[in-house]
Amino acid sequence: MSDKDTQPLTGKDLARKPRGFPDKREGLIHAQAKLVETVTGVYRKWGFEALETGAFEYADALGKFLPDDDRPNAGVFAIQDDDEQWMSLRYDLTAPLARFIAEAGQTVGRPFRRYAAGPVWRNEKPGPGRFREFWQCDADTVGAPGFHADAEMIAMGAEALRAVGMETGEFVIRVNTRRLLNGVLERIGAFTPESRLSVLRALDKLDRLGESGVADLLGQGRLDESGDYTEGAGLAPRQIDFVLQFASSRAPTRQETLTNLDQLVVGSEEGWNGYNELRSIVEALDAMDVPEGDVVIDPSVVRGLEYYTGPVYEAELLREVTGDDGKTYRIGSIGGGGRYDDLVARFTGETVPATGFSVGISRLASALAIMGETVKLDGPVVVLNLDKDSPAVALEIATLLRRAGLRAEAYMGGSGMKGQMKYADRRGAPAVVMVGSNEIEAGTVTIKDLEMGALKAKAIQSNEAYRDARPGQIEVPRAEMVEAVRRIVEAQG
Repeated sequence: MSDKDTQPLTGKDLARKPRGFPDKREGLIHAQAKLVETVTGVYRKWGFEALETGAFEYADALGKFLPDDDRPNAGVFAIQDDDEQWMSLRYDLTAPLARFIAEAGQTVGRPFRRYAAGPVWRNEKPGPGRFREFWQCDADTVGAPGFHADAEMIAMGAEALRAVGMETGEFVIRVNTRRLLNGVLERIGAFTPESRLSVLRALDKLDRLGESGVADLLGQGRLDESGDYTEGAGLAPRQIDFVLQFASSRAPTRQETLTNLDQLVVGSEEGWNGYNELRSIVEALDAMDVPEGDVVIDPSVVRGLEYYTGPVYEAELLREVTGDDGKTYRIGSIGGGGRYDDLVARFTGETVPATGFSVGISRLASALAIMGETVKLDGPVVVLNLDKDSPAVALEIATLLRRAGLRAEAYMGGSGMKGQMKYADRRGAPAVVMVGSNEIEAGTVTIKDLEMGALKAKAIQSNEAYRDARPGQIEVPRAEMVEAVRRIVEAQG
């Protein structure tokens, strides 16, 4: 370490933030809040009730899937309480629910249907679209053993994505089950934890690498474009063919996919149980009239299999976007869930059936922003301060507009007319109100519709024509000001 690395930071060097903790301005905050409102509105419509848990949980309550007992900071942000117990910022919204159910005992009726929204924190390496702090919006049913409860989660997740603006063909929820995967692993003789994990990791890359790339990972290994080598699962060609046949058995309809899977699970009790799980889910989805394109059965889905005990689901955005570099990208996963019947048992020893669905609010908000789908913000009407000696007139007018229910502010900076207009534009103001000495004497105000003015200005070729047209600008009596401004704001909304 150099002497420079040990020197205390000063001045501008102090103005830095930890990686993975994004600053959010109003546009993103507004979009995120709207998403939470919309998604939780769907959850409430389906009969779920709100539950809010604290940001911290005891580290040992988060479970074996998260930090190790001897490494309380592994994967989470942890501190010691005053009694030297380790507390961690919640890693997700599910572990706190399991703790709540175990602690509340029989005082909570079952099934217990809850939804929750809020930030979670993960002490992981950040990257593009991968944050250490982000929002999730979950719904869970605790105490419902039937797979109709999983189907309900899936159908509700699809409705939530449609509610936030996704159209047919722009998203899909892909469904699989752990038992079906276990049955396939049994059929090929993958019994050790290492071999099973290698096969599952290979399957999880099917979308990205295609069948040939996955075949390499199932066999001797794969050398990627960067020169990195990934050791393979070491399967024989016959085993590889069987796994690929299973992974590619998805058909145009859910029923056709079930037909393709039927013969692949023969001889495996675990696989047959998984097949029946999917069949029950498909029957329930059909009963709820869930479109084929919204939810598909996809045997290649691998999602947190150490955590889930049955069906798993992955929500994915399919729409492609063009980045600043001119390349085309797909946003990918924006949520999912599954059945986790063993989580409450960590506390009570009692197996409690549970299933849930989670929407990644932060990731979805970022995706919508990239796709240009975020709602235009209703910036404040800006009242220009044209009296250098006193802002009293501007303050008075802004107050009148606010009392009428309009969002408004008086300009408080030190710029002249040009600078104030730039400020209003930067704030996303729908209009500005100007009151100079002429208006005061006449008892009027001048209102400029910034959106209409910009549209008209594009069609005007010369500065002379622009001045003559006075685009988007009107002068009205002071008594008519509020309604005139309201009409402009509502027209733009």
